[in-house]
Amino acid sequence: MTADADVVALQLGRSPRGLRRVAHRCPCGLPDVVETAPRLPDGSPFPTLYYLTCPRAAAAVARLEAAGVMRQMQQRLDADPELRAAYRAAHRDYLARRAEAARAAGVEPLPPGTQSAGGMPARVKCLHALTAHELAVPGANPLGREAVAQAGPWWRAGPCVAAGDWPQAPAWAPRASAAHRAAGAPRTPRSGKGADS
Repeated sequence: MTADADVVALQLGRSPRGLRRVAHRCPCGLPDVVETAPRLPDGSPFPTLYYLTCPRAAAAVARLEAAGVMRQMQQRLDADPELRAAYRAAHRDYLARRAEAARAAGVEPLPPGTQSAGGMPARVKCLHALTAHELAVPGANPLGREAVAQAGPWWRAGPCVAAGDWPQAPAWAPRASAAHRAAGAPRTPRSGKGADS
């Protein structure tokens, strides 16, 4: 986890807080979503379970937000009962996974009624959070899935963090290559042991 934590620190421009594990990897092999503990080391609540760390992915999602995609999604959410039901299910999934993460991290779960993420269950407030949820748990978040599809292949330009930029890069450290540029859709998450940082 140390090498991954180093990468995430470079992606964020700061040390990650409450890092438990990598929840999803970009086709280049680097983390693009991490799972965080529901409470930071000082005990303060941190409701965002899944955090989008790749700056290229974050920029692609920010462009969607700037283009008014959230407003369009909100209008559809208000008008479509099936979409509302699927979005409420995503909210429940997020809460259940966050409660489990608290148990696994040995911290007190967040109080009932604490927000989930991204505006769920009734609003669309942050596509970054919805995208991170969908990447971490494929099929869980209908609006996150739409955002992933609309964001396009953010990984095509190569790794967002070059292997030479981070300390003690392991042998598997990704480097831009023809194979990487031809990479397909984001992969499903790899399981891994988490560690607080």
